[in-house]
Amino acid sequence: MSRPSFYLNWLQDLPIRRKLTVAILLTCFVVLLLACGVLAVYQMFDFRQTMVRNTTVLVDVLAKNTQAALTFQDEGAATETLLALQAEPAVAAACLYDEKGAPFANYIRQGLTLDLPPHPGRDGHHFERDRLIIFRPIFLNEHRIGTLYLQTGLEGMYGQLRVFMGITAMVLIGSVLVGLALSSRLQRPISQPILALADTARLIAEAKDYTVRVPLQGRNEISQLSSGFNQLLASIEERDKALVAVNDSLHQEIAERKGAEERVQSQLARLELLHRITRAISERQDLHSIFQVVIRTLEEHLPIDFCCVCLYEQGADQLTITSVGIESEALAMAMALTRYTRVDIDQNGLARAVAGQLVFEPDLDESKFPFCQRLARGGLRSLVMAPLLAESKVFGLLITGRRQPHGFSSGECEFLRQLSEHVALAAHQTQLYEALHQAYDDLRQTQQSVMQQERLRALGQMASGIAHDINNAISPVALYTESLLENERGLSARARDYLETIQHAIDDVAQTVSRMKEFYRQREPQLTLVPVQLNRLMQQVIDLSRARWSDIPLQRGVFIEMKTELAPDLPAILGVESEIREALINLVFNAVDAMPEGGALTLRTKATSGTPGSPAQVHVEVSDTGIGMDEDTRRRCLEPFFTTKGERGTGLGLAMVYGIARRHNGEIEIDSTVGLGTTIRFVFPVPATPAVESSPVSVPFTVPTRLRLLVVDDDPLLIKSLRDTLEMDGHQVVATTGGQEGIDAFRAAKDREEPFSVVITDLGMPHVNGRQVAAAIKAMSPSTPIILLTGWGQRLLAEGDIPPHVDRILNKPPKLRELREALAQCLKPLNP
Repeated sequence: MSRPSFYLNWLQDLPIRRKLTVAILLTCFVVLLLACGVLAVYQMFDFRQTMVRNTTVLVDVLAKNTQAALTFQDEGAATETLLALQAEPAVAAACLYDEKGAPFANYIRQGLTLDLPPHPGRDGHHFERDRLIIFRPIFLNEHRIGTLYLQTGLEGMYGQLRVFMGITAMVLIGSVLVGLALSSRLQRPISQPILALADTARLIAEAKDYTVRVPLQGRNEISQLSSGFNQLLASIEERDKALVAVNDSLHQEIAERKGAEERVQSQLARLELLHRITRAISERQDLHSIFQVVIRTLEEHLPIDFCCVCLYEQGADQLTITSVGIESEALAMAMALTRYTRVDIDQNGLARAVAGQLVFEPDLDESKFPFCQRLARGGLRSLVMAPLLAESKVFGLLITGRRQPHGFSSGECEFLRQLSEHVALAAHQTQLYEALHQAYDDLRQTQQSVMQQERLRALGQMASGIAHDINNAISPVALYTESLLENERGLSARARDYLETIQHAIDDVAQTVSRMKEFYRQREPQLTLVPVQLNRLMQQVIDLSRARWSDIPLQRGVFIEMKTELAPDLPAILGVESEIREALINLVFNAVDAMPEGGALTLRTKATSGTPGSPAQVHVEVSDTGIGMDEDTRRRCLEPFFTTKGERGTGLGLAMVYGIARRHNGEIEIDSTVGLGTTIRFVFPVPATPAVESSPVSVPFTVPTRLRLLVVDDDPLLIKSLRDTLEMDGHQVVATTGGQEGIDAFRAAKDREEPFSVVITDLGMPHVNGRQVAAAIKAMSPSTPIILLTGWGQRLLAEGDIPPHVDRILNKPPKLRELREALAQCLKPLNP
């Protein structure tokens, strides 16, 4: 006989009352045991969750309290913060790791011997046998600065579980005893609730449906058990609903934040693109160039499949395509929308756009307008037409299209609308500029005398180029000469004398070039008066005008004798040296023109002593022995546009000279006799306080060595001389022969983490000039000093036209001391 048959026979042999009692008791016992088991599982799960939550709160508090210690690397403060865990008996150990994952501070409860992890694990929590492990990141301003490790024992959970098991055992025993006492009378009232409770528990276990409740029958212990079970189910249901709601809310919030972040990033990208296009078109001066820049940028960065710009004349019934994108040319050819193609304005399509509305067609296949259908046949499915308005009038359209339907978002439509406003403004300003330029050309054509002055300016610019080339040519000679004199101690006396002579000659050439550049430098609108030594200025006038009074007349067989009568100890006056020099050169030219057969030209200076009623004065005279002037000519010679030279003259020379004299509080006196010559005299007041020329103060400096320098110039001889002299000072020099090559070399060095200490660049270079080089380098490394070495250095300093990204300007030919001083000053903030 098998065991199941034995037990079944034994149960069948019992009386029905005992059988019911046994059945009821066994059923109650099983149901209660199952319920207690579920409660035990839930209690254990709930305790673990509660323990994780409480411990997480503790970890978050510790993370906040240790932010400052991690930020300032204060190990003592971090250790004191962790010692606060002594108040938490469940915490066995804790460890604080820095940003690199190295242990920074730790805590181990007294009496325990534990091995702490050498490096932080993955963020989060997990249970290991008899302990809870938590790794928590520590952030400061969204930047992770460390990790917190916490180990908590599970003794409390196990103790509570043992208490719960004891209570459960007591409940089971009591329930059996009560069931045994009542089963003889209440088998049915007891059995039915027990069965209902068992069925409910089974249903919950299978379907995980916590909305099910146990039906209550009477007010006995079974009903109380069922009610308690229902309360437990209600509590579980509420927590389940709360968790689901929180989870749904978190998912929704994450989705909303991701969407908002994507929208912000997209908006920032469009704003950057708008800024880039606006900056690019601001540098253009013609409509076609502006439109091409806009179209090319949109094709590269938006991107789009088709883009063109059409111009529109008010009242016309057609648009004229003026610009088509390079990437759009194939599609434009297929749709017969090439440049200069005329497009009829259809109603409610192009008509709305030329009326000033932004037109968006999400699906061209559904549009009935001829122009839209034309684009749809070419393969486009969505279209945006943005009007170009100037002074509330549409003068053109910016048309963009894509191959996919609904291809433009609302943000992109708004971006195209804003872009059209910027393009319209730039185009309108260009049109105004062209109109102004045309008006200026018309005015210039009506004033032939002003054209003569423009030719003089052109000659001055040519002289500027010549001066720049001369400076470039003599710069290597100057550098090598100065370097040899300084470094070659074994030179013979004769060789050193030769080199010093060469150096003086180079200085003279540089000064001559500087004076030549002063001849064409534009005057500042506000005069800055400085002491002017007129005797020295007279010598400069003679040198600068020598070709006119000596070389050119000699070619014609005419001799003009230059005489000077300069008063010794002539006091300095206050003025602008370049303007006075220009006026005296103009008078010399007039004197030469007045002596076609030759004669004597005299430059004279003298001083008059002051009296109580008349201040001291300085006289500057230019005299010739030429044809002279009659009385009528002498009276009118200072009038603008009055000339006796016919087409050769502008009539502005003496008028300009008179204006310069008046700006210097001076007077002009003219003595002239027909056939005997003319004397024109400047009378300048002597300042009450003697004018003293300020001399630059030599500031001592420490010559830097072992610098990594980048030299950018298009003159190979100058590059070689700069490299040689700088390397003799101990520097490491990298030289490039063009602006773009210099930018690429700087970027490559920066990527290799071998940055340059200083960049030395020329100003005038083909393709990419020194201003562009400085701007590009400052964009990559704002702290890198940039020295501009140029033949126009003095001019830039005098006119205040220093490029915004340049730290120091040096004139060509460079001096070694000036170059070293510039390097020292540029690096001074780095080496205080």
